[in-house]
Amino acid sequence: MATKRAALILAEGFEEIEAISVVDVLRRAGVRVSMVGIERRDWVDGAHCIRLAAEGEVSDLSAEDLDLLVLPGGMPGARNLAGSGKVKQLLRETAARGAVIGAICAAPIALAAAGLLEGRRVTCYPGFEKELSGGVYTGARVEVDGNIVTGCGPGGALVFALALLESIGLQREAGHLAEGMLIKA
Repeated sequence: MATKRAALILAEGFEEIEAISVVDVLRRAGVRVSMVGIERRDWVDGAHCIRLAAEGEVSDLSAEDLDLLVLPGGMPGARNLAGSGKVKQLLRETAARGAVIGAICAAPIALAAAGLLEGRRVTCYPGFEKELSGGVYTGARVEVDGNIVTGCGPGGALVFALALLESIGLQREAGHLAEGMLIKA
């Protein structure tokens, strides 16, 4: 089986737990993950002053090369994602080819801004559901609807990451990691 490829977009003010946990779990499963910024920068600062290195920028990505595109939440990170024309374009291109898109916490507002939630079951951090135009808010910890995977927030980051693995066909790896990391899904 070919190695799965993923990208996680870091926007200023991202939620660190959601970004780092997801990248860690995906890499443990053998997924090739790139962490990119919205713009070309060496570093992106999280909501709690943790700085991560950006391995490129959104413009470097091609939807054709991705099995998975992930948006961590956090504030103002989620608003920065939702306000980026580059991010919305990549989301639309990725969705059009049927690749999996994951968004956690407040980041599903970027999916709404890109017009990807019409009729989809989604979850998010409580209070942001009113901004998920077209989506059907469930309040679940993790929600999977077709190629859209959403999560509720930092406390659900590991379960969200495992759902992403399952959504890209790595169910066995997700099961092994859940067991080895002592996660009750």
